[in-house]
Amino acid sequence: MAAVAVAVSGGRDSTALLHCTARQAHEQGLEVFALHVHHGLQLEADDWWSQVQAQCRRWARAGLPVSFHGQRLSSRPAPGDSVEAWARRERYAALAALARQAGCQHVLLAHHRRDQAETWLLQALRGAGPAGLSAMPASAVRGGITWHRPWLEQPREAIEAYVRRYRLRFVDDASNADMRFDRNRLRASVWPALTGSFANAEVSLVAAAHRAQEAAACLAELAGIDIAACIEGGGLRCAAWRLLSAPRQANLLRAWLPSVVAGAVPETLLQRLPTEMATARSGRWPAPGGELRLHDGVLHFARLGAAVATPGAPAVLDLALPGEHGVPGWRGHFAVDVVAEGGIPAALLQQAQLRPRQGGEQFQRAPRSLARSLKKQYQALRVPAWQRDGPLVYSGDGQLLYVPGLGVDARCMAPAGASQRRLQWLADNGEGL
Repeated sequence: MAAVAVAVSGGRDSTALLHCTARQAHEQGLEVFALHVHHGLQLEADDWWSQVQAQCRRWARAGLPVSFHGQRLSSRPAPGDSVEAWARRERYAALAALARQAGCQHVLLAHHRRDQAETWLLQALRGAGPAGLSAMPASAVRGGITWHRPWLEQPREAIEAYVRRYRLRFVDDASNADMRFDRNRLRASVWPALTGSFANAEVSLVAAAHRAQEAAACLAELAGIDIAACIEGGGLRCAAWRLLSAPRQANLLRAWLPSVVAGAVPETLLQRLPTEMATARSGRWPAPGGELRLHDGVLHFARLGAAVATPGAPAVLDLALPGEHGVPGWRGHFAVDVVAEGGIPAALLQQAQLRPRQGGEQFQRAPRSLARSLKKQYQALRVPAWQRDGPLVYSGDGQLLYVPGLGVDARCMAPAGASQRRLQWLADNGEGL
């Protein structure tokens, strides 16, 4: 049998939606799943669970095709977390899990027109752009579940009338009177004053949300065009990006960065980047889970590994053995391969000494070329600063063999036919050096 799910807290709006859906489903031969999440934040939560469950049983006995499906949350908000944000995130995750368990791909939510108007106001007060001012979509697909808000254009008064007509019982959440929460303060203080002065405020704000949805869709489409022109190999080509107007530059960054960084992009970073990247030739900006790096005209994101000890302690390793070799105290490891040419004599690597840069080291890039300082060689090859942090590799008698970012010193390159190895330094962020 085809089915639809309804998210039910036990409050007035969701109880009305569940009842209305069950009545319509009965006529159309559909099954209805009532999804209830126990947040564990209030003592009354057990009573709400029991009431929704008992209500579903009564309606089922009366012939309505409805069944109860609940989940109790085992986690709790972390210190400093917003309780509202935590509850919303965990609630939607639990609802999605319940829907999948029931084999249902559609979930109905009971948000109505005033909820939409309140959401627009809250987002405006937080300084949101078109995406935030779009408030809640009537329908959205996330994680294989389609979330529907069928009553988003309905006034609250219509739902109240429905509840009275069918004499529906519902729970009253005491937390709705808690003035610590933004939406509650808005409902208690701002909304009455607003509608007292502007009777059509609710309809006007919902209309503004519709316009914001249209604007957000246009900006997303424009960002897709600009991303196609400016992103290559996972990085942002700054020359192409700088040809865009300032609003399009910012719009591209807002669309692209969330897809590459490991977390929410701070607004401060979004404000800094357009200005600082306008003329910069190189740079590094901390970002969630790593950092953004600008080098050679390309901005890319690099994930950073866990914090490690400061490099500096010399070490001795047998790098003649093929495979991967971890280096305690450094952010990475060596990968060693057997090669036929262009490598380092295996004998020189049996007692390889690893040292940090001290200054004054000379490196020869190719046979018959001049040995130059590491700094000049790095500059000539345009090696970014963050790829210069690996350990230098010396032979047991102190001959420089390998430099991360530059490769094998030509003065120690093995002759053809000799047993030789290729080294590669791999940083913890996955970049080969």
